[in-house]
Amino acid sequence: MSGHSKWHTIRRSKGLLDQRRGQLFTKLARDITIAAREGGSGDPDMNFRLRIAVDRARGGNMPADSIQRAIERGMGKGNESQLEEIYYEGYGPGGVALIIEAATDNRNRTASEVRAAFTKAGCSLGELGSVSWMFDVRGLITIDLSGSSLSSDDVMMLAIDAGADDVVVSDDIVEVYTDFKQLISVRQLLNESSLTITNVEKTMRPKTQVQADTTDALKTLKLIDKLEDLDDVQKVYTNLDITDEVAEQFAGA
Repeated sequence: MSGHSKWHTIRRSKGLLDQRRGQLFTKLARDITIAAREGGSGDPDMNFRLRIAVDRARGGNMPADSIQRAIERGMGKGNESQLEEIYYEGYGPGGVALIIEAATDNRNRTASEVRAAFTKAGCSLGELGSVSWMFDVRGLITIDLSGSSLSSDDVMMLAIDAGADDVVVSDDIVEVYTDFKQLISVRQLLNESSLTITNVEKTMRPKTQVQADTTDALKTLKLIDKLEDLDDVQKVYTNLDITDEVAEQFAGA
């Protein structure tokens, strides 16, 4: 599992994960809009999902007025088209499972773009539910230990005491997995320990991971990049076992 942390760190350093700042803000705004609408409230203190979305936006240095506009759009104010949250599922190279989370005001456009990315990679989309049974909805808190006086073992114990289900350590990065509904409370307790929390989000965690040969693994990472570069795609989840070696090869590609 350590390769996942290394892969994300490499992608951030290469500018591949956040891409252009404008595109990042668009994705964050869509998260906020959908969270406000689905939660039925524009108050983050009353809407759990909105609290997570707003905190992520603030962590990404999104302007306060942009956050407020996104909340208002979710509450039905303004004349913009309504966004839909859509999930696509399929198998990538080597039989790796992929779940694509999208937010769109044009379902046909998004489906066409996602399908085209799969086709170009020699893969195809599956029916809804074809791979989602392989994943669990979890909360994920990412902590950067570089410069911290606490060891990874210290953080692991703090996270477990706070209610975490699992903790994964890779170098100076600690990934804390929680029940999704406990995400905010666990984060609050970890915040009290003055830890550097770099990200808090919902994730789809695979129940088991698939090992693919190096060629298929790199093809899968390339497909994920293509999908995440689409304006309507918010996140892509996979059950690929990303080793350190594959992550490093991907960085040098």
